[in-house]
Amino acid sequence: MEQKRKATLTLDNGGQPLEFPIMSGSMGPDVVDIRTLHAKSGVFTYDPGFLSTASSSSKITFIDGDKGILLYRGYPIEQLAKRCDFMEVCYLLMNGELPTRSEKASFDKTIKEHTMVHEQLARFYTGFRRDAHPMAVMVGVVGALSAFYHDAMDISDASHRELSAFRLVAKLPTITAMTYKYNIGQPFIYPRNNLTYAENFMHMMFATPAEEYKPNPVLARALDRILILHADHEQNASTSTVRLAGSSGANPFACISAGIACLWGPAHGGANEACLNMLEEIGDDSRIGEYIDRAKDKNDPFRLVGFGHRVYKNFDPRAKLMRETCHEVLSELGLHDDRLFKLALKLEKIALEDEYFISRKLYPNVDFYSGIVQRALGIPVSMFTAIFTMARTVGWIAQWSEMISDPDYKIGRPRQLYTGAVTRDVVPIALRK
Repeated sequence: MEQKRKATLTLDNGGQPLEFPIMSGSMGPDVVDIRTLHAKSGVFTYDPGFLSTASSSSKITFIDGDKGILLYRGYPIEQLAKRCDFMEVCYLLMNGELPTRSEKASFDKTIKEHTMVHEQLARFYTGFRRDAHPMAVMVGVVGALSAFYHDAMDISDASHRELSAFRLVAKLPTITAMTYKYNIGQPFIYPRNNLTYAENFMHMMFATPAEEYKPNPVLARALDRILILHADHEQNASTSTVRLAGSSGANPFACISAGIACLWGPAHGGANEACLNMLEEIGDDSRIGEYIDRAKDKNDPFRLVGFGHRVYKNFDPRAKLMRETCHEVLSELGLHDDRLFKLALKLEKIALEDEYFISRKLYPNVDFYSGIVQRALGIPVSMFTAIFTMARTVGWIAQWSEMISDPDYKIGRPRQLYTGAVTRDVVPIALRK
């Protein structure tokens, strides 16, 4: 029998050394189980941003940032993006295995049966200003789903959780497209069950009642790949938000709405928008040197967006795939000389040859290209994070469902290092100076 390994902690207070079990996953670093730390010692750990803390165990996504590895349920993201469509990846994330042909057909059919939204929900949009940010609308509309689909709200019931998952995955493209249509003052376009997931979204985004719209298969495939690459990314800020909200027993629609709110942050889901804005600011390749120098200057607030990643200390495995997709889309549309893409390629080349970026492992990440691809697809910058939301919803719902099913599941309650005033008495207002 394998002997259980332990970690020993000695506190500088004269007490006995404390032992904690070391746990090993199937891949990745071992973890020290400190759940009994406070009970044994009366102290907590201090870890802002949870950079060294595993908040949960999960079988869904694995990342090795040093080696540039991203796996969904054990499958490399490169293989999934090239050999599967988004519906297969959704099935995989939700169920643990890739579907057979019959399972895929059944899953596709189920999702298509849930793509429409309640007609009264459509009228809900009129409560927003037309110029509201799409993410503000998404937070409100997705949160409001619980007011329309409350027939499956028992989160302890696996069939209820599954039905909610189907509804969320199916309705997010409809809600996202409706958000765009409302913003530009065009009528909503209903979903069509004869189209694929990506084609249907493009149809709802770009079709009008005035003429027939035929989705371009190359562009639809590019969108499908964007969805695959963003479907899940382990315990990031928005996923952790969904899990934390869900730990209280909140309904899945509220939890996903919380995730959307977190994703809205420019340090998270808004990075591709920031990258495109940066390229626009640089404007011309003659100014690249100037901006490279600014990026190196610690006293200059300018940052070279799209290079480096908090997780990946090597190439972001999604970036290469997005780069290929970028070429495919621009070639299909005859945009080989697209100004921003040419600028991006030159910026990438210079940065990859510069010792400053090489030594710091600041390689291009997925956001560096995804904004250019979405722009070429006709998606406005304001909708970039909404597209990210549509992709990430399946990851959020898979993570939420896994947490609810975990026997170790508890309501989230982080501790703190209190640095405020010590106990003091209230002085009556008449006596205060």
